[in-house]
Parts: sequence; C-alpha cells; structure tokens
Amino acid sequence: MASSKGKRTERPSENLEATSAGQPGRAEDTGPQERPFTVVGIGASAGGLAALEAFFSAIPAGGMPAMAFVVVQHLAPDHDSMLTELIRRFTAMEVFEVESGMVVRPECIYVIPPNRDMALLNGALQLLEPAAPRGQRLPIDFFFRSLADDQHERAICIVMSGMGSDGTLGLRAVKSEGGMAMAQNPETTEFDSMPESAIATGLVDFVMSPAAMPAKLGAYVAHGPGGSRSDTAPPETQEETERQRVLAVLRMQTGHDFSLYKQNTVTRRIERRMAVNQILRVEDYVRYLQATPAEGKALFRDLLIGVTSFFRDPEVFAALHDTAVARILASKSPGDVLRVWVPACSTGEEAYSIAILIREQMDELGLSLNVKIFATDIDERAIHQARSGVYPAGIAADVSAERLDLHFTPEADGSGFRVNKSIRDALVFSEQSVIKDPPFSRIDLISCRNLLIYMGGTLQDRLISFLHYALVPGGFLCVGTSESLDGYDDMFAPVDERARIYQRKEDALAPQASAELMAVTRSARGRAREVATFRSVEKGMSLRELTEAALLKRMDVVAALVDGRGQILYLHGKMGRYLELSPGSPGLNILKLAREGLRFDLATALRMAATRDEAITKRGLRVKTNGEYTAADLTVGSVDLGLNERAERLYLVVLEDARAEGDEARSVKSHEGDGAAETDERVSQLLRELESKEEYLETALDDTQAANEELQSTNEELQSTNEELETSKEELQSVNEEIVMVNAELQQRVFDLSQANNDIANLLAGTGIGTVFVDNDLAIQRFTPDATRVMNLIASDIGRPIGHVTSSLVEYDSLAADILAVLETLMTRDVEVRTETGEWYLLRIRPYRTVENVIEGVVVTFTEITPLKAAQEALLASHSQLRRLAVVLRDANDAMLVYDSAGHIIAWNPRATRMYGWTEDEAMSMNIRDITPEKERESGLAATAKLAQSEDIKPYRTYRIRKDGSEVTVALTATALVDEDGRPYAVATTEREVSAHG
Repeated sequence: MASSKGKRTERPSENLEATSAGQPGRAEDTGPQERPFTVVGIGASAGGLAALEAFFSAIPAGGMPAMAFVVVQHLAPDHDSMLTELIRRFTAMEVFEVESGMVVRPECIYVIPPNRDMALLNGALQLLEPAAPRGQRLPIDFFFRSLADDQHERAICIVMSGMGSDGTLGLRAVKSEGGMAMAQNPETTEFDSMPESAIATGLVDFVMSPAAMPAKLGAYVAHGPGGSRSDTAPPETQEETERQRVLAVLRMQTGHDFSLYKQNTVTRRIERRMAVNQILRVEDYVRYLQATPAEGKALFRDLLIGVTSFFRDPEVFAALHDTAVARILASKSPGDVLRVWVPACSTGEEAYSIAILIREQMDELGLSLNVKIFATDIDERAIHQARSGVYPAGIAADVSAERLDLHFTPEADGSGFRVNKSIRDALVFSEQSVIKDPPFSRIDLISCRNLLIYMGGTLQDRLISFLHYALVPGGFLCVGTSESLDGYDDMFAPVDERARIYQRKEDALAPQASAELMAVTRSARGRAREVATFRSVEKGMSLRELTEAALLKRMDVVAALVDGRGQILYLHGKMGRYLELSPGSPGLNILKLAREGLRFDLATALRMAATRDEAITKRGLRVKTNGEYTAADLTVGSVDLGLNERAERLYLVVLEDARAEGDEARSVKSHEGDGAAETDERVSQLLRELESKEEYLETALDDTQAANEELQSTNEELQSTNEELETSKEELQSVNEEIVMVNAELQQRVFDLSQANNDIANLLAGTGIGTVFVDNDLAIQRFTPDATRVMNLIASDIGRPIGHVTSSLVEYDSLAADILAVLETLMTRDVEVRTETGEWYLLRIRPYRTVENVIEGVVVTFTEITPLKAAQEALLASHSQLRRLAVVLRDANDAMLVYDSAGHIIAWNPRATRMYGWTEDEAMSMNIRDITPEKERESGLAATAKLAQSEDIKPYRTYRIRKDGSEVTVALTATALVDEDGRPYAVATTEREVSAHG
C-alpha cells in the first residue's frame, strides 16, 4: 500500500493517528541546539478578557519554559486592540502582537491583531486577510487547524468564554493529531456557548477554570511528548507485552479489538492517555485502566478520534461526480434503488457530502431514484451526532454558500446549520463494526476513505473482502488518497488511480463471509392544510334580488345561494327533500346539510364550478328522503356579482326533479319487486355513486395539490426570509461579540483612567501647591484644595471666569491680564505675590498643552515661599552687616579676614594681603586652609575657628611663623558671627605680630 507520510488525510472516527514523521514542527525537525516545546493555542471571544487574566496570572513566576502561547480572540476589525498591553500586566513573559512571519519561541505569548486570520507554518505565524465576511469569520477554528497540521502531538488547544461554536472543528483537528484539548468550565464563563460546544464533542481532556489550567498544562507537558516518562525505559519486549495487556483490558470493557491495528499509532494514543492521567509506567496504566471503567471509554474514544469535514479533498468528489456517480446513474431507471455505504462515517460529514453530490447530479439529469445511504461507525456518540444532522457554523469554510442555501438550514440560535430533511431522509445511520459485524449487500458505491492505513495486513485483507462482497457487480469503491488496492487486482480494477476510485470485478470469487441485510425505515411525512377564511360580500345587489334574478328563467325549482366554502347565504323554495339538519350544533353549510346521495356530487360539482368557471350539471342523482329515493338533477354555476375581480365569488345550487323523455316527471319509489331488476338498479346506483366519489376525490386531490403548492411557495418565501434573518442574526452576534470585547477593553481603560485621576489628584494635593486650570476663555476648569488659601474658590466656581473670583492677594490685580499675555506669547510668567496675612507665594502661569501639543488654556500655580523670603531678608541683613564690617576691616592695622563655616573667605583687608601675600580678589576665591602652608599656623586657625563657632568667646592663640628670613610670633584672635537666632554662620579672625627673632 502507498505510504501516508507527509499527506493530510481524512480521519473518520474509526481511524487512528497516522504516522507523521518528518512533518515541520516535530521534535525530530528541531535543531540540535533547540529544545522542543509545546505550542498552546488559546481561543476566546466575548468574556475572554477575564478568563485570560485569570489564566496568565496563575502561571508561576518562573514561567513555563517548555511552552509558547498563541492567543486568538474575536476582535473588532476597525478597533485598535489593547489586548497585548492588557496581557502584559498579568504575566512576566514577553508578549507580542503578531507580525507576519514571526517565529514562535518558548516562554512567549503571541496575540492575533484585529482583522486578520492567523496560521502556524513551520513554527512561524503567518497573517492572512480574512476570506469570510464580517460576522461569519471563525479565526479560532482556522488557527487550531493549522496548529494541528504543524505541531501534531505537541499541539494543545484551549477553548474559553465566547458565543457561538468557533473552535469546535479546530479542536477535532488537534485531537486527531494526538494533541490535547482543554475547555473552560461553563460555570466560570460569562458566555458559555463556545466551551459547551467544545465539550459536547466528547473530545475535551480537561474541563476546569482558567486559574487551574496552567498547573495541569505543566503536569501534562512534563509527561507528554518530549517529557520523561520514566528514568529508565523498559525493554521493547516488555513495552509490547504491556501494550497488549492494555488492549486486552480495553476489549473486555468495550468489546472492540484493536490488536490488529498498527502498533505505533495505538502506542501513541496510549501514551497520550498516560500523559493526561500523569502516569509514568505502562504497567501502572494497566492497573488504572482495570480500576477505572471511565478511562476505558476515554481511551476507546481517543483511538477513534478522526478529523473529517464536508467535501474533504474536493478533487476526490469531483472525480466521484464524473466517474462513479455518473456511471451508476446512467445504469439506473426512474424508480430504481441506489444504495451507498459509508463505513467509519464518524460524525456524518462524508455521508452527507455524498448524499448532496448524488442529489445534485440527479437534479441535473432530471432523474428520480430511491436513494439509500447507509452510514455506519462503531462510535455510538458519533452516530448520535450524525443522526441529528446539526453542525457548527465552521462548516461554512468547507461548504460553498450555494450548497449551504440549498441543503442546510441555519439554527434558530445561530450556533450552526442543520441538514435539510430532503437530504437527511436518504441516510440511515447505524452503529456497526466493519470487522466484527456483517457487511451490507447489493451496494452500488462504497466510500471507505483513510481506514485501511491504520490496519495491519490481516485486518486489511478481511476488510477488503467484506467490501468486495458488499458491492454489486460493477460497483465502485473509493478509498483514501494515501491508500491503494494494488495487491487486490483480482477483485478490483482502477477507475481513477489519483482519486483512488476502483470498480468491482465481476469474475472475482466472493469471499467466505456471511452478511445480513439491515432493515431501514423512513419516517412518514405529515401534511398541513391551510383553511381559507370567509370574506364578506362587498356592496352590491341584495341576496334576495340576486337569487330571484338568477331564477327568472327557471321555474318550479329549488335553489340555494352559497359561497365558495358552501355556506348558505339564501334559500329559494322548499329544500326539505334535499337538505336536513344533522345532529349537534346547527350549521348553514350546504355540504353538511345535504341528504344521502347528494353530498358527494354536490361537493364535487361545487369544486369543479370553482376551478373551471362554468356551470356543472349532474343528472339522475338518487337522493334518499324519508326512506325513499328521489331522482334529481343538480346544477351548480357561479353568479356574476357585478363587482371587482377581487370580490369573493358566489355559486347558485339548483335542484329539480329529474325529467323523463317528454319532460314528464317520474318518481322512483323503493319497493319490493322483481329481484333481478332491483339488483341491476342497485348496481347502477352504486356505480354512479362510485363514479361521483371518484370525481370528488380527484377534485379534492387537485385542491390539495394546489393548496400544497401554495404552501410550498409560502414556505420557500418564509425560508428565504428566515435565512436572511439568520444571516443578519449571525452578523449581529459577531458584532455583539466584538462590542463585548471592545467594552471589556474600554472598562479596563476607564479603570486605568480612574486610577490615573486618583494618582494625579493625590499628587496635586500632596505637593501643597495650589493649582488652577483655566481654559482659553479664562474660565476655571479645575482647582486643587491648596488654591483656596489664595483665591476664594468653591465648587460652583468651575466654569466662571477667573477674573470674577476674588483673592487675598495685595498689591496684585493683573492676574487676568497676565494669563492673556501667556496665551499670546506662550511664555511662562513668574510673579512673587503677598497675601493679606503676610504669606508670600510664587505665582507661575504656564500654557496648558495637550498630548497633541495643542494649547487649551493655562495652569496657574501658587507655591508658598514665605520661608524663602524670610531667608532672603536675613541674608540681606547679614550682607549689610558684613559690608559694615568690611569698612572696619579695610582701615584696621591688623590682618583681618572673615570666612564662613565651610572655610570660604568672605572678607579680606589690605593688611591681610601684606601678611599672607594674596590679593583680595585672589583670597575671595580661596578657602582658609589654602592661604598658608605652615602646619602650625593651619592647625592654629582651625582650632581657633572651631572654638569660636562652638563657644561664644573670643579665643586667643599665638604661634611662630617665618617671615623675611626671620621667625615671627603672631597672635590670632577669632570671633564667631551669629544670626538673629544666635546661630554662628561665620568667623572673623585678627592676626598681629607680637615679636620677632633674628
């Protein structure tokens, strides 16, 4: 058989996972320096922001090194999303908004941008323009499918809060490749449609809250692909033995034997279930399987998981249309039975696709056949879903819009589509094992695609023999594109090798197998009949005048004027021989009052008169009156009311005695007479009644068909209207999801803005700076509490011109003028102002600039500088004192200088220049420690200064220095200069030579 390596194949539910070595993104494809990692796809919609916050907030601080996360959410196409920025707040991992071609790396989060579809190819994310119109896009399904194709068993998908069913089909694809699926617990969601649709497939491994998912993900990846199942791998023979034990337990629990399926595919499925249950050794899993029957069902479902879709591999269906189906229909005559079998049908998409294909080709040829399509599978849950004929909205990606309109009906809640009854009635779904149960027989076409590749040689031989037995001579068999019947040339002849379509050979020996026909039934169709309502006669002749005018030319007759339903409007003459009141509620319908022998003929004539628009006459009617039969002639004709065409038509029912030849009346009386004559008469009467009833039935049938056609037309119009409404509903639902998402982001923005406002308000209040915001019209927009200490502001002043507000400032009344000047020049203006209480403020006026650098007013601030002003005044006073001191110093005979607490010289007299050698300008830029190099003198200055600053005394010290080659004794006196508070701020020293030595 042909290898399936590298090809995408359909996976019916009876299929197992195909070998996919060499595919991109698998462990063996990674470079030697790159450790394989798992890609987790997260799909969310309305309400998903809270779920994502809970999920990423629960990830440990150390991150998850073996995983990368890709977030796909329904986003409004015309709205800039904040999702990337919001997710960054919840996690320490790197978060990126995807750009096309971005390579996925572990410990990173990738977010889909708005108005894009996204796919994963060879480990890189590719962005695509959405193909579907807004309201019908399914970006989650689209990405999950590509994730499954690219990562295979390393793929994980998570379906979170949202409306609709997006993600369900993609989840099936992930599971078919051996990946893992999770869904948010519906009880924790804001919108539960998406997770419930995923859970309904029965393929979800874990259903839990978002906060619990990261821990489960970590445990699964540690035991899953690339994880360490055990420290030492058991011998291969031991693994095979344990695997066979697993299959033995599974057969006991489910009744199905998988021992003849390919070992590698079965082994991968078992290992995946072990990873889900965090079991390291196969022998431990065997014990767990024995003790947990539910696990047996879960393993059974995993072994049956397959991906299927409508019209999968379109080129195969095109070949079926042109070859097999065309030849089968050409060999059939109208009314013949066409039998099709679809084994391993999974959830029914393949079977319904074939039914649609056959229906369309029969319509093209104008051929009417009795089509029977038998679709079977061993998965009871899959069969149940297939029987319902309801599929998620994602099938729109595989079914053309024309086919959706013709063969599907949108669900009322917008969750998906339902196959129309005209297609559904042709299919019979049944639970069956193609290996264990008898096959069908007399089948014209079998579609058994992608089942053989998962079976060993023995199982393949048995299945192919069954399929050959089931086909009629010349019947057709279609297998998967990765399968081949090359070794069965004696049983099948190729028709289209590329599409894998074969024809049964008539001379092949039938296999030694028995088969039983399955009984099928079709549900009866109910019909509804709409009853027309009576419309009143429009203005015209009175009923009496109308009746008499119609009877002018008829004499000695009785008549009744009735409407189209038989309601009596007027009676003329004695009608007792022809009409009688029936038991029960009295009525005026002539059909109910007609006597025996008249009722059927009257009804028939009335209908014929209405449809043919001519007078209908029936002669020789036998009307039974009081036990006797009277021969009568009946005439029914329409009456022209002389009104418009839309007026309801009326009919005149005329009854008269039957006339014999010569216009002589004859009366027929029932009595005993000649037996033979009476018998002949009775037979003639019965024949006439039978003929009358036949005419009545034909007329009733025509009326019913006409009414049915009207109902069908009305139904088509209603269906068309309903489809339009459903389309509008889907679009509105999609827009609603986008609005919910945008609203969630806006709520987050409002929260951030509120937090920022609170921070700014506290910042302004905490600085102690009074602030007033004024617009371009000088109207107050906002002010801080500290501003009220300067200006008399209250809450109601917001919106008032600032010039109308009084202040406590003195000698300053040009605030409004200064604001206008700043608005004109855009230059900041600073003014020192004083209040009535003596407080000083720095008034600063600055332009108010927006983020776009637009001037929208000014900001007026009041910064209190009272202590600064006091310090300035004190400084001025000190400087004045120093200037007075400098005059004294300049005229003194001693060397005098002043320096501050840091040692900087602030005063210097001429005698100091002669003693130390530095000019006044030079000394003023120096420190006291720099004016003399002598250690003794330096230490003396320092000690004296320190003593002068610490005690309110005038310390005195003498020391020797060398001057002009002689040693001189100098006396130094230091005086501390103090401020008004008694704190020293400088030192004044006086030096004088007291002796000299040669």
